[in-house]
Parts: sequence; C-alpha cells; structure tokens
Amino acid sequence: MNIVLLGPPGAGKGTQAKKIVQEYSIPHISTGDIFRKNIAEQTPLGKKAKEYIDQGLLVPDELTIDIVKDRLMQEDCKTGFLLDGFPRTVFQAEALDLFLKELDKAIECSLLIEVPRENILVRMTGRRMCKNCGASYHVTFNPPKVEGKCDLCEGPLVQRKDDTEATVKERLKVYDEQTQPLIDYYAAQNKLIEIDGTQDIDVVFDKAKDVLKRFE
Repeated sequence: MNIVLLGPPGAGKGTQAKKIVQEYSIPHISTGDIFRKNIAEQTPLGKKAKEYIDQGLLVPDELTIDIVKDRLMQEDCKTGFLLDGFPRTVFQAEALDLFLKELDKAIECSLLIEVPRENILVRMTGRRMCKNCGASYHVTFNPPKVEGKCDLCEGPLVQRKDDTEATVKERLKVYDEQTQPLIDYYAAQNKLIEIDGTQDIDVVFDKAKDVLKRFE
C-alpha cells in the first residue's frame, strides 16, 4: 500500500507512522531522513541539497522531488511505502502522481490525523526536556515527581525553543497555509481519510488499521 501521512505539528503523526510501518512492513519515508542520509553519503543529490541547507535556504521543489523519486525506486518500496513530510505542496503532489503513474503505481490513501489547534497548543507548549539526559516530560500529561527536576538524573527541565506558544502558533499557521491546498487535492481524488487524533494513541492506530484494511 502507498500512503501519504498528513497532520499538523504535535498531532502524533510520528508515533502513528512508526506503528503503521511496523504493522505493514513498509518503509517510513521522511524527507528529513532522506536528506540526512544523502548528505552523509555525499551522493550527488546530497551535495546539491547541502548547498541550500548550509545557506539556510529551503531545498527547491525540483531537488526534493528528485531525492524522493530516487528513494521510491529502491527495492524495499516495491510492496508499498509511507510518505511523511512529502508532498508538502500541490506541485510536489502532482509531480509524485506523475512519477508513480510511470511505475504503474498510485497513492492509494492520504491519512490525515487531525487535532484541534487548542489541543496542539496544550500538547506542545507543555512539553519539557531534561537538559542533562534528554528525558521527556509534560507538565499536564506526564509531570515529573518534583516540579522542574528530572526523575532520572535530577537535571533541570527546560522548554525547547520550538515549543513556545509563539513558535507553535507560527508553525501551525505555516502548516495551514501549506497543507490545506494539499488536503483539498487528495479530497478531490477521494483519497483523503481523516482520523481524530485526540483519542488514545492505540485507538488512533486501530482507526488507521480499519481504514488501511481496504488497501491490503
């Protein structure tokens, strides 16, 4: 099965991606991971991507598409894949569809894990991390035994810069601007299936499995 996974920051997309690829034995294809691998291996595509990243620039659509195409041609993608973080735009989605058509394949399902913005703010702004050992906490859902101190090493707990309210709101704004056209694109193809991401992790996964049964 060939899946595109969509969802706002903090919706639990990463957790569900891990569960889906394990359940169905398909590769989890994240553009961030692909870039890092190509850069580390100093492939021609990786070298090009590094030039943009080193300048603090976004990697152009064309190069991103080429890197994803290269990954989808690999042996482990023959029985399916889960795309996460790509496509980000309708232009990328159209290029992906054209490429897959050449391979006599298609995106079968676009799973959207949806969570209200107020829930995401609570989830992300409440996250804390131990400065020493990196253990994760949440002020509401997984608080430390002693406020501000790590249970494991008693190190100080800090909030990451990208978890502040202002940063989270900006990330959600960018997501909405970029992704709404993509949601509309897959909805127009009758490939978009929305799952309520406010439920327990295992319940969300069960809902995803119910959806994916039809593509097995």
